[in-house]
Amino acid sequence: MVSNVTDDELLFLAEDETFQVPVHQVAGEWHLLIVDDDEEIHTVTRLALTDLIVMGRRLVFHHAYSGKDAVQFLRINPHIAVILLDVVMESDDAGLLVVQQIREQLGMDEVRIVLRTGQPGYAPEESVIKEYDINDYKTKTELTRSKLVTSIIASIRSYQQIRTINQNRLGLQKIINAGSNLLEQHSLHEFSEGVVTQIASLIGLHAEGVLCAQIEDDGSTSENVYVLGAAGHYAPFIKCKLERLNNPRIIQQITICLEQRRHIFSAYDTVLFLGNAKHNAAVYIETNRPIEAFDRQLIEVFLSNISIGYENVTLFQQLKHAAYIDPLTKTPNRNEFTHLLQETRRLDAKHNVAVLIDINHFSDVNDGLGQEIGNELLVAVTHRLVSEFGAVAQIARIGADVFGLIGPEEVLTPHAINAVFQQPFEAAEHSLQINATLGLCQLELAARQGLGILKQVYIALNLAKKNVSQNFEYYCAEMEEQMAARLSLLRLLRQDFAQGKLQLWYQPQISLHSGKVVGMEALLRWPTEHQGYISPAVFIPLAEYSGLIVDIGAWVLQQACQQIHTLQQQGFNDVRVAVNVSMPQFRSADFVQTVLDAITKWQVPPELLELEITESVVMDEPKMVIAALNELKSHGVKVAIDDFGIGFSSLRYLQQLPLDRIKVDRAFIRDTAQAPKGAVIAETIVHLGKRLGLLTIAEGVETQEQVEAVKAMGCDEVQGFLYAKPMPADELLKFLQRK
Repeated sequence: MVSNVTDDELLFLAEDETFQVPVHQVAGEWHLLIVDDDEEIHTVTRLALTDLIVMGRRLVFHHAYSGKDAVQFLRINPHIAVILLDVVMESDDAGLLVVQQIREQLGMDEVRIVLRTGQPGYAPEESVIKEYDINDYKTKTELTRSKLVTSIIASIRSYQQIRTINQNRLGLQKIINAGSNLLEQHSLHEFSEGVVTQIASLIGLHAEGVLCAQIEDDGSTSENVYVLGAAGHYAPFIKCKLERLNNPRIIQQITICLEQRRHIFSAYDTVLFLGNAKHNAAVYIETNRPIEAFDRQLIEVFLSNISIGYENVTLFQQLKHAAYIDPLTKTPNRNEFTHLLQETRRLDAKHNVAVLIDINHFSDVNDGLGQEIGNELLVAVTHRLVSEFGAVAQIARIGADVFGLIGPEEVLTPHAINAVFQQPFEAAEHSLQINATLGLCQLELAARQGLGILKQVYIALNLAKKNVSQNFEYYCAEMEEQMAARLSLLRLLRQDFAQGKLQLWYQPQISLHSGKVVGMEALLRWPTEHQGYISPAVFIPLAEYSGLIVDIGAWVLQQACQQIHTLQQQGFNDVRVAVNVSMPQFRSADFVQTVLDAITKWQVPPELLELEITESVVMDEPKMVIAALNELKSHGVKVAIDDFGIGFSSLRYLQQLPLDRIKVDRAFIRDTAQAPKGAVIAETIVHLGKRLGLLTIAEGVETQEQVEAVKAMGCDEVQGFLYAKPMPADELLKFLQRK
């Protein structure tokens, strides 16, 4: 019987060279799991297959001696290509139960299974093949070495085909996902990873040693090539420059591919060109073997199909880039700066500081020299900031003339930043000397969110603009508390004004010649439920800052004219009412008409309405103020200048203003009796008014000595607590009736 059996029919007989696959340089491995309770079967199987090379890869053997051990091993090691599985082990159907667990519980549908049995009658071959997802089912006696090798090769090919199908599906899914999520941050990298996976599966490789690199738009050398997507041991280099790979071969091959815009096929690697004239990339694959002609054709068809998709994704990526980069200075914009603030605060807040740099009077450059020169100035400022701080700090442009910096506190000091602006900046043929205002915030003390930090630095910057002694401020918590209190007060002011809770009080003005009331100043009062009366020194600046003063001012004019009308009805026909006017009201295009409408509505003589302006209002925009007052003067409205002498600046405009009255500030009146200099200044103002043909009124008169002093100077009228305090309209009527 034995003499009739050929060598090929004996189990694991001598090597049969007809089953040997040509040996190529090994690139990867096939993992084989032997599951059998017979130690000898493990040994002879390993000896029979040790030198076998399948599709350029050697076999790596793993061993399990029971069905339970096999399942446990597969839970931890899912990347097994083939399992040689004994049917009968700890139980008669142990192998079949393992197959069920592999497919149903572990969900491993790629691994190929070859069943072996020493008891051929136990499980009929036909029913097993029908009911179980296996590649082969043989008895151990009939599975000779040649048949075993044949079965292993067929199983591995089947495993590779199934993996290729799955990889194709996954690769296409990644490309589809990238296309449907183009606006996500990593859409271009997701697309690249999909390309990598797809190409690897097309040519029968695992997605290892593959990367996709894109060259920058400037068309320069490999220094500007970045890794977009990678797999295997190149995955950590995604988003890095190509040179970081530290692999001269890859850098050279990708550079040649991008420069010559062609595919490169060699015995060791393959480099594929993707894109068009504007957007191009190179896909590098370590093949360790030549690519077959059929595979080349397949790859070229695939690349032509995805080129449009790659271009679209790249365009979206550029749009995203534009959303985070300032196009003029090529530095991060406000959005990206906010993100950098948040990340630095989270990762490295200690000893780092955020800075805002606001160029003073930049609009003058744009208006006087043109926007092109203004842009060149901004670029010049950027270059100098980068030169001075670029090595250690993040630099951004977050506004028209506002730059942001993030970096070490010991480097980004006010002194160091101010030094940047000591020398003029060159912009075209102009040499421009500019200054800046700085707001700074230590990140350890800052908010945790980027927008919160930016708000805090802006608070410091805005306070620095109001600081007359230095051009910088560091943020502290008290600043935000004060700002929050101001905003809360402003909201309450808006609410109370809308609900009609503001009041207009009046302080009489007395003629020194007749002792009669000749006028009164309208003074705004704000009563609150819990805080009492809030000082005008507190809420008037808030109203001016917010622009609410325009609406409040219009209401005051209506109330004043209504009061004049009421007084006339009571027989007081020659008592004027003076109303204070602020600069925001003059800036309103409807200001003059608002005054005239109030006069018309209440049918009052225009000469009984007097507008009071301060020197600071005149100096802010003198042409606008003078033009508006001249027009109102032509309708009969009176004009007075308040707090005269405090600003030391209105003399040059005094003769241009259509004035009727000068008010001597209370600061000079207070010192008339004690300080000779105060009396001299007050007397000079009164004499100046006389020379200009203007009436003079001294405000803040509180003592009889002050009355005698201003009367001796020739002052016409007085106003102060000695005569009357400010009072509501109903009390004013009683006061006038007593007089």
